[in-house]
Amino acid sequence: MLSPVSGRAGSLFLHRPFFLFFAARTLTKFCFQIGAVAVGWQVYALTSRALDLGLVGLAQFVPMALLVFVAGHAADRFDRRRVVQIAQTIAAGVAAFLAWGSFAGWLTVPEIFAAVAVLGVVTAFESPALAAMLPGVVPEGMVQRGTALSSAAFQVATIAGPAIGGIAYGVGPTVPYAIMAVLWLAAGLLSGAIRLQRQVAAKEPPTLAALFAGVGFVRGNPAILGTISLDLFAVLLGGVTALLPIYARDILSTGPWGLGLLRGAPAVGALLMATALARYPIRRRVGMRMFQAVIVFGAATVVFALSHWLWLSMLALATLGAADMISVVIRVSLVQLRTPDAMRGRVGAVNYLFINASSQLGEFESGVAAALLGAVPAATLGGIGTILVALLWMKLFPTLRDVERLE
Repeated sequence: MLSPVSGRAGSLFLHRPFFLFFAARTLTKFCFQIGAVAVGWQVYALTSRALDLGLVGLAQFVPMALLVFVAGHAADRFDRRRVVQIAQTIAAGVAAFLAWGSFAGWLTVPEIFAAVAVLGVVTAFESPALAAMLPGVVPEGMVQRGTALSSAAFQVATIAGPAIGGIAYGVGPTVPYAIMAVLWLAAGLLSGAIRLQRQVAAKEPPTLAALFAGVGFVRGNPAILGTISLDLFAVLLGGVTALLPIYARDILSTGPWGLGLLRGAPAVGALLMATALARYPIRRRVGMRMFQAVIVFGAATVVFALSHWLWLSMLALATLGAADMISVVIRVSLVQLRTPDAMRGRVGAVNYLFINASSQLGEFESGVAAALLGAVPAATLGGIGTILVALLWMKLFPTLRDVERLE
């Protein structure tokens, strides 16, 4: 039975399926943030080679990219709760492996890379299934609020997770992995306890056409194609994360503490906006609001690019994070609500691939542009490019621009 839920965001936590979903998703996000710090520090401590830090990201990204469409089909073909639960349980086993290897002293860098690759496989299967579950764990009319709350939890993990990982690693390299194993195991138990009101009925044979049906569905729906591609190009052009060390040292004349403040500022802005959206969801002209948010994202990027004051740079980054959160909540809600339940896993896989590609390629693009033009021109042109993309997409995707309501 569904518990009675009012229209307030906080009341969603009284709705058992959403509470379990929220708790499981939050725990797994904390695990990844803790693991990013622990693995990076341990690999660098063992090899002292910067290249190996890049290979850690590659080891996780490659299996994810190769398997994401298979994972999306699995999310539509099988019980999504079980897909998520199995993925989280395997992740707990990987964390336990890393903890035991660190404690016993036999863990090597190739073994860490292998463990990270398994976590990439886990991510490929867990993420589309989790995303597809969201509409089934919230009451009717509360998808946008549920998305905002879930996004807020991600931002909390982004802010607090690395700090927890660093402190735990300071106690000993075994500790962060042990924490991750416990949290992932708890997440798996919570996921298995979810009772979905709407069960998946689709049992398509695993053909190539079925495997890539999500791509065809996205291409045939202008509003979904527009919102996913808009996010891709906005992050690709406007991402400045890779340039923050340059800005901290060479332009803002600050140290590692200043870099930490800069890296945390977008997450703080995003968290505040997610909290606001959970309480006051966007009711009208949501398509136009998304385009406006992307334009603000680009303008804030330009302000950051030209700033020579730490406080202004932090304010610009917080504004950038808040604007991005508006776009994220609208995009995720729109994609979920306009996709049939039987297709949500495969469409979620396409969306997830676009998001990861934009983040990875965006950092690469920023680095290349900064090497060729300098950090300030590269960031400035990226922000201007984001604004131009938003204006162009408004013309190319009028269906998306004219979306009035989400639910």
